[in-house]
Amino acid sequence: MQIYQLGNIKDKKQFLKNLNVHGGGVSIMAKKMELLYFFIKDLKTPAANILKQDALSIGAELATPSGVITCEKEFYDCLLVGTRKHMEILSKKELVQPFGLKKVAQELQKFLKIKEYSTQIMGIINANDDSFFSGSRFQADDAIVQIKKMIKDGANIVDIGAVSSRPNADVVSADEELKRIKPICDVIKSEKLYDEVSFSVDSYTPLVIEYALKSGFNLVNDITGASNDEVVKLAIEYKAKLCIMHMQGTPQTMQNNPEYSDVMVEVSQFFEERILKCEALGMKREDIILDVGIGFGKTLEHNLTLIKNMRHFKKFGCEVLVGASRKSMIDKIVPTPTEERLAGTLTIHIKAVENGASIVRCHDVKEHLQALAVLEVL
Repeated sequence: MQIYQLGNIKDKKQFLKNLNVHGGGVSIMAKKMELLYFFIKDLKTPAANILKQDALSIGAELATPSGVITCEKEFYDCLLVGTRKHMEILSKKELVQPFGLKKVAQELQKFLKIKEYSTQIMGIINANDDSFFSGSRFQADDAIVQIKKMIKDGANIVDIGAVSSRPNADVVSADEELKRIKPICDVIKSEKLYDEVSFSVDSYTPLVIEYALKSGFNLVNDITGASNDEVVKLAIEYKAKLCIMHMQGTPQTMQNNPEYSDVMVEVSQFFEERILKCEALGMKREDIILDVGIGFGKTLEHNLTLIKNMRHFKKFGCEVLVGASRKSMIDKIVPTPTEERLAGTLTIHIKAVENGASIVRCHDVKEHLQALAVLEVL
């Protein structure tokens, strides 16, 4: 007899099937193999004590500060730990409990219904001369050559923008932005490149967005996070998807000492509000993509927290996009010039995909295709 410890088992049901486990037992056992952690912020003290007992009664656990049992404070932060099976039980049991536990149960149910998406690679084309990475700057004919290369390299989506969103970037008029991107849109339309790959327009300018959508683009990448109703309405009119990005401030102000009481809570609340707004205007939730906005009004610690806990944002039922390609957070970890940040980029994006991201926005398509293919096999 030999025994060895296994690493993470991604497809738990398939593993059990390969072991020839009886059909009915596969689903039951798979739920017991997945350990989940939920951080509960500002839980009422009576609720914490009730949830603690309910969790212990089924073999789960609620980690609480020492003062909970004596009700020293009105609210406490807690950590709920248990298998998927435990969470299913608690999500039903707490529905009839007081002190806000019904909401806890409802939130658990959202997490338990998370939909999984296949991973897609989004290549970056900047039709301007001041984006932070010179290797992404292409204009007119050069842009088309690079687009075709990205398609050959395996991109699922090509994201094209004509205005830099780097910190302190110059403000550009709508006419100038259209002038930069129009020749690229025209070739995409005339050569029907949209039949080979999806095209995304990286803009929040209605004039530019509409021209791109008329040219065959089917995704709007809005760094202002659906702040303009007209942008949302255009996406709906042309049956395009909309990527809602979170940004604190503007590109001109976003890195001026960004602060959050809790970055996870604030970004999550932002998405909830904007999703409801888009749905009220007539957009389907499955047509919405969420981007936490790495580097857009965030410190290194904010960025790391969002990447480590990216799975949280899947609770909204939308695809989650990560875009950390060659960004300065890598330089803050290991001082590295922009041109040499590919290794750090791949590491961040691999971890983000493991944590729930399904769209990877990057400058280096071929390298990402290889890295993600190896990750999938592992």
